[in-house]
Amino acid sequence: MLSEEEIVIQLAPHQEARKLGIGKVIWRELTAGVGVWGSMRPLVAIILAAVPLFFLGQHFNREHQKAVDWTLIQVPLSFTVILWIGLWGWSIVDAWQVANAKVVKKRNKHLGI
Repeated sequence: MLSEEEIVIQLAPHQEARKLGIGKVIWRELTAGVGVWGSMRPLVAIILAAVPLFFLGQHFNREHQKAVDWTLIQVPLSFTVILWIGLWGWSIVDAWQVANAKVVKKRNKHLGI
């Protein structure tokens, strides 16, 4: 006698390959049973997500709130990049000014000024 937790399932022999034809079975296996769009959807999401700044992949997946949140997060991150570029640019100018000042100081010392 079987208890409620023990369930026995018997499946009929697999006849799907004969009914659908081998081409259709191969097609279902290649597309994972979700069709062409279902198998291409992740690739389209990757291509859209590769577009910078807009988070189109998240919008494509109907995760609009996540895309908006990530857009807001990128604002302070962009400031840090801008500030880093500014700091880098200033370091170039500063290095030029200090090197130029040393040359002038050495020149003045050599000339006795």
